[in-house]
Amino acid sequence: MISQSVNDKRKDLLASALRLFVQNGFHGTPTSKIAKEASVANGTLFHYYPTKEDLIISLYIDVKKRMGEYIEHKATLATTPEERFRIQFTQIILWSMDNKDEFYFIQQFHASPFAAMLSPDVIKEQLQKSCDEIEEAIKNKFFKKRDTAFILSIFSSHIYGISQYLSKAKFTVDVQQKIIDDGFTMLCTMLA
Repeated sequence: MISQSVNDKRKDLLASALRLFVQNGFHGTPTSKIAKEASVANGTLFHYYPTKEDLIISLYIDVKKRMGEYIEHKATLATTPEERFRIQFTQIILWSMDNKDEFYFIQQFHASPFAAMLSPDVIKEQLQKSCDEIEEAIKNKFFKKRDTAFILSIFSSHIYGISQYLSKAKFTVDVQQKIIDDGFTMLCTMLA
C-alpha cells in the first residue's frame, strides 16, 4: 500500500511539473508551486527529487520513455525499414498532436541548459535503438550512407516542423494524413 502511495505522489509531482513548466517555463515555476499543485509538502518533493534540475530531467526521461513505448508499440508490425520509419514518423506526429504539453515540454527541454545535464548513458539509451534502425536502413539502401546523428537530426527536425504546422492549422483528419504522408515522402527523397 505504501509503494502505491509513493507512485501516486511521484506521478502527481510529474504531472503538476509538466503543466506548470509548459505554462510558466522552467525559471518561472518555483518548486513550491509544483508541490502545492500536486498536494504534497515541499519536503516531499525534495525527498523524491533533491533539486529542481533532478525533477526537470526526471520529467523529461519519463515523457520520452512513454512516447517511445507508444511509438514502439505502433511500429511492431513493420517488416521493412521504410514501413518502420513511415509508422514511426506518422505516430510521433500524431502523438505530438494528442500530447501537446508533453511534446512542447520536450522541445522546451532540448532548447534549455538542462539538456546538457543528461548523462551520456541516458542519451545513449534514448538514441541507441533509433541509431541502430538508421544503420539498418543504410545497410538496406533505404538511406544513403551518411552520419547517423545527421540523419537522426534531419528526421527529428522534419517531425517537429510538420507537428508545428499541423498544430496551428485546422485540417480534417484526411488532410492531416496527406500532409504527414507527403512530409515522409519528401524526407525519404532527401535522405535516399
